[in-house]
Amino acid sequence: MNKQDITVEVVVALLREQFPHWAALPVRPVAVDGNDNTSFRLGDELLVRLPSHDRYVLGVEKEHRWLPILGPQLPLPIPQVVAKGEPSDGIFPRVWSVYGWLDGEIAGLDPPTDRTSFAVDVADFLSVLYSLDAADGPEAGEQSFWRGAPLDHYDDQTRVAIADLGDAVPADAATAVWDAALRAPYLREPVWVHGDVAANNLLVRDGRLCGVIDFGTSAAGDPSCDTVLAWTFLHGESRQAFRDRLPVDHDTWVRGRGWALWKALITLAWKPEADPAFSRECTRVLADVIAEHEAEASVPRE
Repeated sequence: MNKQDITVEVVVALLREQFPHWAALPVRPVAVDGNDNTSFRLGDELLVRLPSHDRYVLGVEKEHRWLPILGPQLPLPIPQVVAKGEPSDGIFPRVWSVYGWLDGEIAGLDPPTDRTSFAVDVADFLSVLYSLDAADGPEAGEQSFWRGAPLDHYDDQTRVAIADLGDAVPADAATAVWDAALRAPYLREPVWVHGDVAANNLLVRDGRLCGVIDFGTSAAGDPSCDTVLAWTFLHGESRQAFRDRLPVDHDTWVRGRGWALWKALITLAWKPEADPAFSRECTRVLADVIAEHEAEASVPRE
């Protein structure tokens, strides 16, 4: 079943079959949806999420295993697992979830006016996440779409994207950013990483961070993947505040530029259906990481 086939009617049928006590509640699509799951608000207190492909099922299982453990230790609300739905013949072929609804506006839809304070809030949340015991956490790899894993997993893909884009991108400069990231491997103990710290996974109220959602790509690994927000959503003072507040070293920031570069490149090279505004934003991200890398490379490090 593809994403476009996951409708309100599917959710209602699943509820009637598996959770009839919720079947009378209104079901409506959320304002901003992701790619990995299709989400619906259920009444005023609940959220239903259905994975849009078999490859996202591991993320569902992981959230049910770990969110109840992580949630009480974190300083802001994250999704609270309420129930786990099962595959149903003729209705929906995968496990699915019911969560508690988290109030707040999507930062990508309603950006905070004070992005510096927001950047500090996000960094403080991640600082606590990184401090939690990750010894038994899920190893970064296929189940996290390699978030938290060594960046060289995407080496071939990145270089092919640069080649495919040709004169549309500054190939030598982009390659220099990528090579620098690969020369700075993660050598510390794994920490809990969110894996997709994007504006659409961050909730705000009165301009401040009030919740973090979508832990489907979380893992125990390298936190550099969590720095990408610095280039996709933060600028100038807010980007610097985020960098200063995060408990990560310079090499982690360098790898983070690699993650941002990779995502921008593959979007520009192989996602022709992307919104033109999003493609322009990817071009800006590419320019920002290149400019930052070149500025740092021109200043000798002590």
